Amino acid sequence: MLTVNSDGKIMVRRCLVTLRPFRIFVVGIGFFTLCFLMTSLGGQFSAKRLGDSPFTIRTEVMGALESRGVLRKMSDMLEMMVKRMDVLARLENSTDFRRGEEMHFPVDRFHPAVGLMERIQAIAQNVSDIAMKVDQILRNSLLLYSSAIEGRRDQCEVPRDPNYPDCSGKVEWMRARWTSDPCYAFFGVDGTECSFLIYLSEVEWFCPVLPWRNQTAAAPSTKPPPRMQAAFQRDLSYLLELIGSGKESLIFMKKRIRHLATQWLQASHKLEEKLEGKQRDQKQILIHIGFLTEESGDVFSPRVLKGGPLGEMVQWADILAVLFILGHSLKITVSLKELQSNLGVPPGRGNCPLTVPLPFDLIYTDYHGLQQMKQHMGLSFKKYRCRVRVIDTFGTEPAYNHEEYATLHGYRTNWGYWNLNAKQFMTMFPHTPDNSFMGFVSEELNKTEKQFIKSNKANNMAVVYGKEAGIWKGKEKFLAILNKYMEIHGTVYYETQRPPEVPAFVKNHGLLPQHEFQQLLRKAKLFIGFGFPYEGPAPLEAIANGCIFLQSRFNPPHSSLNHEFFRGKPTSREVSSQHPYAQDFIGKPHVWTVDYNNSEEFEAAIKAIMRTKVDPYLPYEYTSEGMLERIHAYIQYQDFCAVAVLPDTPAVQTSTSPFILQPNSTYLAWACNSSSSFPAWPPVNSLQVWLSEAGQACTSTCQQHGLVCEPEFFKFINHKEVFQRLNIVCDSTESEMNHLYPAVAEKVRECYLQKEPLLFSCAGYNTKYQRLCPCRDYRRGQVALCRDCL
Repeated sequence: MLTVNSDGKIMVRRCLVTLRPFRIFVVGIGFFTLCFLMTSLGGQFSAKRLGDSPFTIRTEVMGALESRGVLRKMSDMLEMMVKRMDVLARLENSTDFRRGEEMHFPVDRFHPAVGLMERIQAIAQNVSDIAMKVDQILRNSLLLYSSAIEGRRDQCEVPRDPNYPDCSGKVEWMRARWTSDPCYAFFGVDGTECSFLIYLSEVEWFCPVLPWRNQTAAAPSTKPPPRMQAAFQRDLSYLLELIGSGKESLIFMKKRIRHLATQWLQASHKLEEKLEGKQRDQKQILIHIGFLTEESGDVFSPRVLKGGPLGEMVQWADILAVLFILGHSLKITVSLKELQSNLGVPPGRGNCPLTVPLPFDLIYTDYHGLQQMKQHMGLSFKKYRCRVRVIDTFGTEPAYNHEEYATLHGYRTNWGYWNLNAKQFMTMFPHTPDNSFMGFVSEELNKTEKQFIKSNKANNMAVVYGKEAGIWKGKEKFLAILNKYMEIHGTVYYETQRPPEVPAFVKNHGLLPQHEFQQLLRKAKLFIGFGFPYEGPAPLEAIANGCIFLQSRFNPPHSSLNHEFFRGKPTSREVSSQHPYAQDFIGKPHVWTVDYNNSEEFEAAIKAIMRTKVDPYLPYEYTSEGMLERIHAYIQYQDFCAVAVLPDTPAVQTSTSPFILQPNSTYLAWACNSSSSFPAWPPVNSLQVWLSEAGQACTSTCQQHGLVCEPEFFKFINHKEVFQRLNIVCDSTESEMNHLYPAVAEKVRECYLQKEPLLFSCAGYNTKYQRLCPCRDYRRGQVALCRDCL
C-alpha cells in the first residue's frame, strides 16, 4: 500500500507539473479576453459623437469588423487549443492507465486532467458565447450609429446665405456630376447631401461651413511660418544638380551657366554692395519649364543640335542662375508628373483644388506650363494665380489678357484671356511696358579683351544670322551685293550634304558650339539678319563682340493683323524691323536698319558700314549685374496678390491735389512735398501725366518725352479731377471697360474713365481719343526700373 500510494502521488504530481503552465496560459488568455471585451465595448460606445465627420464612418465600420474578427479568432484559437490538449491528455491518460493496470490499481481517481479539461472546455464555450453576444451588440450599436449619422446626413439642407450666392447651384452640379472625377471621392464625397456641403464649404469655398462641423478644422492657420533670410549663393554646383539631365535642352542650359559662372559671381558681389546689407526674405520658388515637357511636345530639345532656336533656353538658363544666386529656394520641373507632385494635385482629372496650401511664394513658368497648371489645379489656380510669373517672349497686352473683354471685342487668341495682371508676363526685351521686362545676359568683355577684338577685326568679313537653311531661301539678290564687298560666313546646320539654299560663295562652318561662334563674331565686321528670327539674343551678342548689326526694315510693320508668324499671339504690337530693341534702344553706329528691297539703299549701307568703326557695346540691362538688379527688385516689390483697388482719395478731389501743373501747362508732375501718401512701387514721386496726341499710344507719348509708360500709375490718374487739372473741358464723364481709357474725345468734349483695373494699358490707340498717359523716369541703361526703384 505504501508503495502504491507513493506511485500515485508521483503520477498526480507529474500531471500537475505538466498542466500548470497550460493553466497559467488559460488564465492569461481569459484575462486578456476580458480586457479586450471591456475595451472594445467601451471604445465602441464612446469613440464618436453624432457631430463628428461622416467621412470617419468608414474607419468606425472597419474598427467594428476588426473587433468581431478578433473575437472569432480568439474563440477558434481556444477551441483548437482545447482539442490539442484533449489529445495530449488522452495520450497521457492511456500511458498512466497502462502503468496502473500493471500494478492493478485504478489511478484515474488520482488524475485531475479530466476535471481540468472540462473546465477548459467550459471557459472556451463561455468565450465563444460572449463573442457571439458582443458581435450582436456591436452589430446593433453600429446599426443605431449608422442610422443616426445617415439621418443627420440626409437632414442636411442647402443653406440660403446671401454671402454664398453660388452654393445651391454648386450643390445641384455636385448631385449630377460628382462621379465625373475621382478627386471628389478622394475628398470624401459619397453622394449624400451632407458630403456635398462639407466639400463645398471646407475643400472649396462656395458654401458656409455647417454649424455642427468642427469650425477650427476648416479654418486656415493664421500664423505664417517664420521666414528665412536670403543670402547670396555662389556655389553653382547645387543649381546644376537641381537642373538635372536627360534632355539636350537641359544640357545646353547647364553648359551656359558654367560658361558664365565667373561673370555671375562678380555681378553678385556688386549687387550685394549696392544693397548694403538690406534684409531679404528667402522665397520658395517653383520653376516649371512647360515647353520642355513631353505633354507639350518638347520640340526644342531634339533641335538643339540641329540649329533650332535657342533664345528661350538662353533666357531660362539665365533666369535659373539669377534666382539661385539671389539666395532663394528652388524646385525645378520639366515634366507634368513632377509638377503635380510639387503642387499637391489630388488624384483625378483636375477639377478639385490642391490637397494642401500652395507651398511656393512664386512660380515661374511659360504659356505651356500655365495651361498645365490651370488644367490640374482646379479652383486653386484662380486662388494662387497671382503668384505666377509667365516667361513670354513677345508679350501679352491687357486687351488680350482680359477674358470677357477679349471675347466681346475680338481680342481672344489661343494664348491670351488669363485675367492676370499684365505685369505678371515677363518678356525677353522691354518692348511692352504693360509687361515686366525679364531679359537675359550676354557675355561681357574686359578692357583687354575689347582692345584685342578691335585690333583683330577683319574689315571685310560678314556673318549671317540664320542657322536653319530655310531662312536663306530667296535671299540671293542682296547676298550677291554683299559678296562684292565682304567675305560671307554662315553657320547653317547640315548632316551630310551642304544645304542648297546656301550659295556656293558662302563659307559655311556648320553649326558651331557657343564659344566657337563667339570667336567668329570677334573677327567679323558685320552681322547681318535676314528678317527672321525675330528678337533673338544673337544680335546683342554680336554687338557685344564688336560687330555692326545690319537688319531689314519692315514696311508696313509686321503684326498679328498682317503676318502669319504673329497671328494668334496676344499682342497688337507692330514690329518695324527684325530686332526693334536694337533699332530703338541702341541704333547707329552699332545698328543699321534699311530696306532690303531697295538695292541702292542696301549697297550704300554696306559701304558706310565698312568705313565705320565701333567699340564692343552691351547695354547695362543685358549685363549680369543689370539682370540681377532687375529681378531682385521684382521679387522684393512686385505683389499681385494684394487686392486691386481704384483709389478715390480726397487728395485728388480737392485743392490739395498731389499733382502740379508744370509752367508750360502741358503735363502734371507729382508734388515732392505732397502731404498725400500713396504706397506704391514704382514710387509714385516718379510719375508725370501727359496727354497723348489723337491716335497715339501712351507707349509712344512717354518715349517722346524721354520717359517710359508705367501702367501701375493709371490708378492714380483715373479721376475726372485730373482732366480738370490739365485744363481739359469735359461736358460728360463716363466709366467703361475699354483698354484705351482714361481718355478724352476732344471734338465732342467727352471724357472716359477706366472701369476695369486689368484693362489699364500703355498699348493701343484710336484716332478718336487722346489718352491720359502715366509716365515715369528710368535708370540709365535700365529702362525697367525708375531712379528710386531700388
